[in-house]
Amino acid sequence: MGKEIQLKPKANVSSYIHFLLNYRNKFKEQQPNTYLGFKEFSRKCSEKWRSISKHEKAKYEALAKLDKARYQEEMRNYVGGKRKRRKRDPQAPRRPPSSFLLFCQDNYAQLKRENPNWSVAQVAKASARMWSTTTDVDKQPYEQRAALLRAKYHEELSVYQKQFNGSKKSPQGVAPIQGKGLGQTESDIADGSNQK
Repeated sequence: MGKEIQLKPKANVSSYIHFLLNYRNKFKEQQPNTYLGFKEFSRKCSEKWRSISKHEKAKYEALAKLDKARYQEEMRNYVGGKRKRRKRDPQAPRRPPSSFLLFCQDNYAQLKRENPNWSVAQVAKASARMWSTTTDVDKQPYEQRAALLRAKYHEELSVYQKQFNGSKKSPQGVAPIQGKGLGQTESDIADGSNQK
C-alpha cells in the first residue's frame, strides 16, 4: 500500500477570529433568514468586539492560547514536506529593474529628504502615485533605460546558459536560473528564445 498523506495542521487563529466565528453562529441562529454581506457583517462584528467586556474577551483569548498550543504540538509531530527555497547561483546575472523601479530609485532620495519620518512603504506608495500621474513622455527615458538593461541581461543570460549547456547544475551545485524573464512570453520560453 502507498504512503498515507499527512495533511499540514490547521493554523491557529486569534481571539478575534474565535469571537467572529462564535458571533456568526449566534447570528445565524437568531436570524436564520437574514443575509448580511461580508463588509456589513465584519463591521457589526468589529463594533461588537469593541463593546464586549474584558472578562468576555478573556474567554476568547484563552481559546486562542489553547488553539496556539494545539497548533504548535501538531507542528512538532508534522513531518510533511517543507518547501526548500532554491538557491540562486551567485554567478547568474541578476534580472534588470523595470522602468517603474528605475523611476523609484531616482525619486527615493528626494521623497525621503522631503519627508524624513516616512517609512519605506510610505515612500513606495508616494512613488507609485507619482508614477501613475507621470505622462508617457516623461516615462520614456525610464522605459528606454529598462529596455537597454533588459537587452544586456538577456545577453548575459545567454552567455551564462551556454557556459553550463551540457550540465544541469553549475559548479557550485546550484541549478541555473530558468523560466520566464522580463519581457518574455510563454511561447518565447517554449521556443527557447530569450528575445521579445
